[in-house]
Amino acid sequence: MADDTNETKTCACGAECKCAAKAAAKPEEKVPATATKDFTWHGPDGETIDYTATAEMIPIWDDDRKLIGHMFMLSQVANGDRYADKDDRPVTFCWNGGPGGASNMVCIGGQGAVRVPTQGEKHLPNDTPMEDNPYTLLPSSDLVFIDALGTGYSHVDANYDAKKVWGVDGDADAFARGIIAWLTAHKRYDSPVYLYGESYGTMRNAVVFRVLGEKGYGVHGVIEQSTILDYDPVMPGNDAYYMGMVPVYAATANYFGKAGAGVDKYEWFQKACDWVNHTYAPAIVQGDMLPADEMRDVAAQMSELVGLPTDFLVEKGLRIELDTFRKNLLKDEGKTLGRYDTRFTTYAYQDVQGDNEFYAGEDPSYDGINAAYVDAYMKYLHDEIGFEGYPNYEALSMKVNMDWNWTHTAPGTMGPAQVPNVAYDMATALRRNPTARILFFGGIHDAATPFWNVMHDMSKLFLPQALKDQIEYHVHSNGHMAYADEDAMKQMAPELKAFYARKHVAA
Repeated sequence: MADDTNETKTCACGAECKCAAKAAAKPEEKVPATATKDFTWHGPDGETIDYTATAEMIPIWDDDRKLIGHMFMLSQVANGDRYADKDDRPVTFCWNGGPGGASNMVCIGGQGAVRVPTQGEKHLPNDTPMEDNPYTLLPSSDLVFIDALGTGYSHVDANYDAKKVWGVDGDADAFARGIIAWLTAHKRYDSPVYLYGESYGTMRNAVVFRVLGEKGYGVHGVIEQSTILDYDPVMPGNDAYYMGMVPVYAATANYFGKAGAGVDKYEWFQKACDWVNHTYAPAIVQGDMLPADEMRDVAAQMSELVGLPTDFLVEKGLRIELDTFRKNLLKDEGKTLGRYDTRFTTYAYQDVQGDNEFYAGEDPSYDGINAAYVDAYMKYLHDEIGFEGYPNYEALSMKVNMDWNWTHTAPGTMGPAQVPNVAYDMATALRRNPTARILFFGGIHDAATPFWNVMHDMSKLFLPQALKDQIEYHVHSNGHMAYADEDAMKQMAPELKAFYARKHVAA
């Protein structure tokens, strides 16, 4: 009898074809084997921790037991008698953002056991050597770094529709399933669970926090680094966008000696925040209804804060786009500023390369670390741990980014919104789990996710004081990626240690 896949039949199209072959499902891609290796971390004060690093592909399934895909996870789990009680040992799930970003940066740069050391605002050489990370979370928690599906080594199964997981809600559901799968595979059912997200990863955190609770898994702590909760301020002309940017502009002008000479950087940043709240906000919401003399008076005050000329600010109606600021603050030096960290600079482009979309994507603060981080991460995974992986590590997938579904249904709302606001998810999850704690980290030079907007978004939730007491805020000198700032990491490390020391007991 002939094999079904080779049997030719007459199709509806009227031609003979191999129908069964055409109807066959796409073949599954070969999944690399798990790799593990034992290491010893050496801390700055002589402390040592033996730990096992495991690089693995964790399968995740939907409710109908259909394979969604495999999530790449790198775990660093402490060993020894001191860490034997895994029921009491926290495990923190970490990720970057994008959307479309893998999680190599928060590992090799930020919270992992090894790191690429920073060199301030200097561009890192591609062959920058790794070292034991003096600021790692490993003393406080075991760590699991997860690549989002379609990024890094994580793959959506060939027979599954990627659009179901490339969006605010689908992504959070996939991550929740991935976390549960890791806890199950490693028999860590009772371990205190923490979430650590950066950038879009903070938006993911808020939804995963809620979704895990709905699936019966409690979260003990949520750490938000470089936070964005409400995407409305990124819409063109939104007043909250301009209000959030002013303190960043002020801190940047202070750094380059264009404003606030001799004033402490945090004092200058806070002065700008206060000015936004009390002077700028009531002025900017009036638009061209603001009388000309008041416009000029506000512009003069703004000029003192951000280092741009009064006439220039009046001409722009007090509304300064980030790219406008980046191009103009150091224009007389022929330089342009970074976006993730406005202290980074590069040489200005020629006018012929003046395309706004191109310029918005150019960022010396990203260029300065990206290649060094990817190179180091590949060496760690492949040369040190022995993971085979795939031919390409997708550190930043623009396909995932461009195909992202931003629609989100916040709890308690009537339906999906095209512009997501996950602050409501955060508040709902905290109301359901009032012993959980939340920690927000912000940087005064972060123009991607301004700290003023975080405070503004949380203030609009009108949480009761008992829940507000579960939340803490810390602002540092860094830009978007705190691990590129040695001073910020030094300040964050004891704050994180204290956060974990409190466990999940309410104050």
